[in-house]
Amino acid sequence: MLIIQNKKILDLIRNEYTVEEIHEVIEFLKNKNTFDFCSLSTGLFPAALTRHETQYTGYKYVWVRDNIYVAYAHYVIGDFDVSIKCLSSLIKYFKSYRYRFEKIIENPNLANDIIQRPHVRFDGENLQEVDEKWSHAQNDALGYFLWLYCKLLNEELLKLEKEDIEIIALFPLYFDAISYWKDKDSGHWEEERKIEASSVGVVKAGLEALRQALIELPSVSSYLAYKDRLITLDFLNELIQNGTKVLHEILPYECKEPSSNVRRYDSALLFLIYPLKIIDGAIADRVLQDVIDHLQGDYGVKRYIRDSFWAADYKKKLSPQQRTIDVSDDMSYRNSLIQEGQEAQWCIFDPIISVIFGAKFKETNQDEFLKQQIFYLNRSLGQLTGEECEAGEFKCPELYYIEDNKYIPNDVTPLLWTQANLRIALKKMEESLCLYHHKTLQ
Repeated sequence: MLIIQNKKILDLIRNEYTVEEIHEVIEFLKNKNTFDFCSLSTGLFPAALTRHETQYTGYKYVWVRDNIYVAYAHYVIGDFDVSIKCLSSLIKYFKSYRYRFEKIIENPNLANDIIQRPHVRFDGENLQEVDEKWSHAQNDALGYFLWLYCKLLNEELLKLEKEDIEIIALFPLYFDAISYWKDKDSGHWEEERKIEASSVGVVKAGLEALRQALIELPSVSSYLAYKDRLITLDFLNELIQNGTKVLHEILPYECKEPSSNVRRYDSALLFLIYPLKIIDGAIADRVLQDVIDHLQGDYGVKRYIRDSFWAADYKKKLSPQQRTIDVSDDMSYRNSLIQEGQEAQWCIFDPIISVIFGAKFKETNQDEFLKQQIFYLNRSLGQLTGEECEAGEFKCPELYYIEDNKYIPNDVTPLLWTQANLRIALKKMEESLCLYHHKTLQ
């Protein structure tokens, strides 16, 4: 079943594409401002493009995680300057608040007070923390930054600056201080704290990228230190092994804690397949199939079963101030709103699933995977808003939720994370079609 929210794009959606036809889709959407990322003067990006009536969401602020996905999308399409400026501003922000890392490295017990941890949501224009209660225990956000920063460093897209590498050194020491592999964090969805495979996996990806930098860039080793503590390969290997062991114990679950926190299915695990490539083979296939079988809906993909964020008739049941507040300490009231089967269906996942099938096609040359890549790309295109959407048409929503028995986009439209993932999916579709064309000519 393929639902198209904006019928004007029907002429561009096909069961089979040529490279030229994908270019047409990209140009069409560019002309419709679908990929308008509207960076701040610092080169960072707000989580969403808000209007007066949606300012209450707080999505005008910068999320570290979301910025990494936007920066990565620009990296994928070859717009490196955007990625570099974004990462440079993020490390400048971390420099300003390096004491948050240092205090916890010196006294790990401070991490129990969440406000003491590095803040992962902040004012991106001024590079200043926001004086509001928030679930800053998000190891995945810090792991994403370390991963992409080191990836670009390894590819010599970033200059090797002594002061920057000294900040990078704080990340593995911080992850060691909090014992990231058994630390309860709020993770991708910023909710109640638990040991989550998705968070452990992202940190592991960041540490592996740092290890590669240490091996391939000899000058990194002389700067990669805090006080008298050098970051050695042995130290990184031990940290990585701790994460690997826990992932083996938890996956394909997201959380296996012997309590109400047990979670079998969670779409955040997709990111360990792409873009992080932390899991592959049979376990990656299991995670992918779990999402398709248990979380995929007609309008998008659920984050997890009984997800109460933007539950049915959310705006009628919660005031604007209640809709996007920090609930990491107590989710009981919000969870009382949800009935299974009425979860919001998100738009950030279908593009990632498309890319994963594209990687399978590239690896195997099996046409079935190309068909799946196209199908999930088409689902992503179908999620673009119609002309009745208050935010405008051809926008990338955060999610679709039920209001008056009908699925509609929520107030966080457009979400830049969705835009980024769709742009990546289109680029990877182009690459697959080039490969397919080459194969058919042989």
